[in-house]
Amino acid sequence: VQVVESGGGLVQPGGSLRLSCTSSGLTLDYYAIHWFRQAPGKEREEVSCTRSTGGSSDGSTIYTDSVKGRFTIARDSAKNIIYLQMNGLKPEDTAVYYCAAGSWCENDADYWGQGTQVTVSS
Repeated sequence: VQVVESGGGLVQPGGSLRLSCTSSGLTLDYYAIHWFRQAPGKEREEVSCTRSTGGSSDGSTIYTDSVKGRFTIARDSAKNIIYLQMNGLKPEDTAVYYCAAGSWCENDADYWGQGTQVTVSS
């Protein structure tokens, strides 16, 4: 099982990036998909969690307050990809971003990607 993020890079403040999360071995629709980030010298922070679309889960997403209104999750089930669309990027968004899959948003993730660097700088 692999979880793979992509799409990071260098962007100016106010710019946008779209991160992708895909997997070989997992059908992402059946898992809660977390996006975490970790900046140098700081603790890991959960950015969002998207619930699975199976069973009693409704596929909804919860966001941490600092990204509400700027970051949006989109799902392409046919391609088995979860996107994190990041708009209005700020220097404080600079971090390594990780995608992780698990059973529930309330629980720890079981499968982690390797991370992708996002740098917001002029």
